[in-house]
Amino acid sequence: MALDQWVLENEPVIRGSIFFGLLILFLSLELMIPKRRPKVARAIRWPNNIALVFFNTILMRLLLPIATVGVAYWAQSRHIGLFNWLELPFWFEVVLAVVLLDCAIYWQHRIFHQVPILWKLHRVHHVDQDIDVTTGARFHPIEIFLSLCIKFLLVSLLGAAAAAVVIFEVLLNGVAMFNHANIKFPKKLDTIIRLIVVTPDMHRVHHSRIVKETNSNYGFNLPWWDRLFGSYHAQPVKGHDQMEIGVNRFDDVSITQYLHKLLILPFKK
Repeated sequence: MALDQWVLENEPVIRGSIFFGLLILFLSLELMIPKRRPKVARAIRWPNNIALVFFNTILMRLLLPIATVGVAYWAQSRHIGLFNWLELPFWFEVVLAVVLLDCAIYWQHRIFHQVPILWKLHRVHHVDQDIDVTTGARFHPIEIFLSLCIKFLLVSLLGAAAAAVVIFEVLLNGVAMFNHANIKFPKKLDTIIRLIVVTPDMHRVHHSRIVKETNSNYGFNLPWWDRLFGSYHAQPVKGHDQMEIGVNRFDDVSITQYLHKLLILPFKK
């Protein structure tokens, strides 16, 4: 309980420090070893994508100040959820909770692609005409709100420990930044790494304009779900250098790259 209390009190600092540390790291690597040449100027994309992250963070803290780690602590204090009813080793509970939450996020992502009204929200993420580390956290606030509500429900049902929730959230944010990063990896290294975690080359396929490729590689952390549930697509048809990023009919930079336009994008035809 002492560990959970410490995690609850320091969760914003833990997540914030890791987020900004990884952001600086991956931005630096993108400048040194880029995979693709940018289509839209970074001076336009980076400030607007990062501004959306700050906007979402502040808004969610106001709307849902408890956060997922707070829900975990609440469920544990009231003995609610599966893991609070089972006698499992703490390390095993943490690993199992992270894996189950990751599987749930895979299905959440897949559903947001298949349900038209949810796709309109998620499309804010996909209309980015380049893909890099800033794309990894570029989501419409309504999608963030719905995602948090889903996580609240999952954490409550599982009764996951606060430490497990923080580990999952840190992994989800960190790996999402990694697999969106515009970093050049040797093919042999990518083949090995994608057995354990979703790599930039694996996830880049998901941002293709070809619908069959867009509707594949939904995983953020673990690459196993796409193989297990039949949504794995190894490489883009046109290759990583020639593939087109974004969504068809969304080519106007003034619509796809500016914060105020992104906020109203789901409500436009």
